[in-house]
Amino acid sequence: MKTVRLFIIALLVTSYSCFAQSAKQQELEEERQRLRQEIEQMKALRANTKQKERSLLDEIEAINAQISTRENLIKITNQQANLLSREIDNNLKKIQSNRKELKELKEDYAKMIKKSYKSKSSQSRIMFLLSSKNFAQAYKRLQYMKQYNEFRKEQADDIERKTAALQSLNQGLAIQKKEKQRLVQENQEEQEKLRSEKIEQQTLMASIRQKQSLYTKQIKEKQAQADAIEKEIEKLIREAIAKANKKAGKPSDKKGSAVTFAMTPEEENLAKGFTNNKGKLPWPVGTGRLTRKFGRQPHPTLPNIQINSSGVEIETMPGEKARAIFEGEVIAIQKLKGASRLVQVRHGNYITTYYNLERISVKEGQRVSTKETIGQVRTNPKTGRAVMKFLIFQNAKKLNPQQWVYKM
Repeated sequence: MKTVRLFIIALLVTSYSCFAQSAKQQELEEERQRLRQEIEQMKALRANTKQKERSLLDEIEAINAQISTRENLIKITNQQANLLSREIDNNLKKIQSNRKELKELKEDYAKMIKKSYKSKSSQSRIMFLLSSKNFAQAYKRLQYMKQYNEFRKEQADDIERKTAALQSLNQGLAIQKKEKQRLVQENQEEQEKLRSEKIEQQTLMASIRQKQSLYTKQIKEKQAQADAIEKEIEKLIREAIAKANKKAGKPSDKKGSAVTFAMTPEEENLAKGFTNNKGKLPWPVGTGRLTRKFGRQPHPTLPNIQINSSGVEIETMPGEKARAIFEGEVIAIQKLKGASRLVQVRHGNYITTYYNLERISVKEGQRVSTKETIGQVRTNPKTGRAVMKFLIFQNAKKLNPQQWVYKM
């Protein structure tokens, strides 16, 4: 019984180790597939705008993002291959150990069978019992024979289990080696694609450096335009807060404005639901990639220039629908210069803003549900790009959407 217990303990430890490794492999595989999909999406977006008047700045930003994503893909694939290498080494050690144990078990079992056969030929079990001096001795001999038979069966079962475990390890090892070979081959292909992309990147950057002052001016003009739009958005939010508070009978401050919403119990519950879903909220589009992060940051092409973003920018496919990230009420639909159409949705004391939209499908005052379509992302007819700006406010305070939306 001790042998069986030790075998079961070893099996449980091995199973837990295999489970942990398998879970890590699954996590890496999911991330690898996500990165592959992201690269395919980038390629599709670039192909869609190939015949358009896309600027060098847009082109270099796109290739930079693609290179960064491909480098992450190579890194993840390397991690998978390394983890498989460790698993293969561990399995080889287990196979070697199991073979040794199995050999010893078979040798012991063979000796026991041989001894049992010799014992059987010299005297029968019945004679062994009848030759007992008294009943107590006969009983002990009977128990001994019973335990001996059980032990022999236990050893036979142990051999069978060890043999099955060894076969399973050998099969798993063959699969792991094949999987590692596939990952190594895929990584070699990705490395080659990365080299081609970096050559393209260098060519584009050389063109930009020749006219750096011109592109610097363009970046600053675009930043000034973005700042003007964001001031208009902040003004709309202050007006929405003042309007809601006036309706609720809450007086404004001395300047005639307010910075926080007066909320009903229903609105407080809505705000609480929004807060509880931090980090789990859906993307405001079905498919897309982040092209501009929140806050002050170096420009992705000319890092010596600082830019600022009150929200995030998401590039998606032409015709993609914009959708509410949480249930709430549409409080504003505006046409802003340089921003096409804008929609704002209130969620208690939170406001989500979606702009560069067209074909708006909601009305002011309308209640919307999570993921409900509110319009379509506008496609720039010159560049062929469909880019939406997305912002989140808590009262009048700007929040980082990347901290609120799932895996943004």
